[in-house]
Amino acid sequence: MRSSRLITTVDLHAEGEIGRVVTSGVPIIPGATMAERMRYINETDDSLRRFLVQEPRAAAQMSTNLLMAPMRPDADAAFLVLQVDRAHAMSGSNAICVTTALIETGMIAMREPETIVRLDTPAGLVTARARCRTGACERVVLAMTPAFAEALEVRVKTKGYGWVTGDIAFGGVYYFLVDSAQIGLTIEPANARALVAAGIEILAAANAALDIRHPENPAIFGVSYVMFRAFDDVAKRRMRNATILWPGRIDRSPCGTGSTARAAVMVARGEAKIGDELCARSIIGSEFSVRIAGAEPQGAGARGPIVRVEIGGRAWIYATGQMVLDPADPFPSGFTLSDTWGPGLAPATTTPGKMHAAGH
Repeated sequence: MRSSRLITTVDLHAEGEIGRVVTSGVPIIPGATMAERMRYINETDDSLRRFLVQEPRAAAQMSTNLLMAPMRPDADAAFLVLQVDRAHAMSGSNAICVTTALIETGMIAMREPETIVRLDTPAGLVTARARCRTGACERVVLAMTPAFAEALEVRVKTKGYGWVTGDIAFGGVYYFLVDSAQIGLTIEPANARALVAAGIEILAAANAALDIRHPENPAIFGVSYVMFRAFDDVAKRRMRNATILWPGRIDRSPCGTGSTARAAVMVARGEAKIGDELCARSIIGSEFSVRIAGAEPQGAGARGPIVRVEIGGRAWIYATGQMVLDPADPFPSGFTLSDTWGPGLAPATTTPGKMHAAGH
């Protein structure tokens, strides 16, 4: 077998959402911080991202995580979240996958009953507490990066849905949070395609109309995702979430950064308080625990207080493998087609080795 590139992977899912972890074979990515490394991939050279996330080596319904040594001295490991549009600053489901992979493969020594893993991300330090028993990582609780509501009751105009009102919040990345009832849809599997169509249109409208930038981290800007939200009970302790990802798919998990952003909005609105414990459910019924652990005074660019949220969930390893690149492969960068990846893509280039998503 000929190979000009060899990458090893561990494949996991966190409550249904696939988070592949690349454990070796990653070249050195320039940058003195994880935020700088993310910007290098997004703004200078995204060839590795395209190789890892596009067909034929990956699929639309998954993320790929680059595992690497940390840049900050108080962390045990670092990772970047790669998706079809770009590298993202943080993901709760992917952090749970990364933590589980680190522990269950022995890259970090397992300590029962609890193993602590500190993760260096472009959004900041995330501390994971993994409950371990009989050689297995049973559950991971993440102390997420500080979250805040940036703007409430924001209106954007869409072609298909008219004026849509939502809240802008940061939970590791930026979200536009919209009540699913506003577009006449419930969050259930039968409505997945309709939710995606609405979410992608709203996401485009939000980014066209709004200039969203993190007040302290210039590498983080723009709305990454639309999250549709609902409640499964009157007491508002069981939330239903549906995060829509470009160019056209829905998160299978309850979404960790989205649940964090939603909790920050609830605190800003007076719908939740410090110490509250909530449950976030996904479109397939899987669950994350959400605990509002603390808050600090309102910061720059924040409508409400800076909120500390803990997200708990599970991940399972289902495969390990090696990814290779034959030097004769005509599609070294991969490709995307709208039948699978959604209508958000421009027509694919037909030149072998140059097929890629619009904007890259």
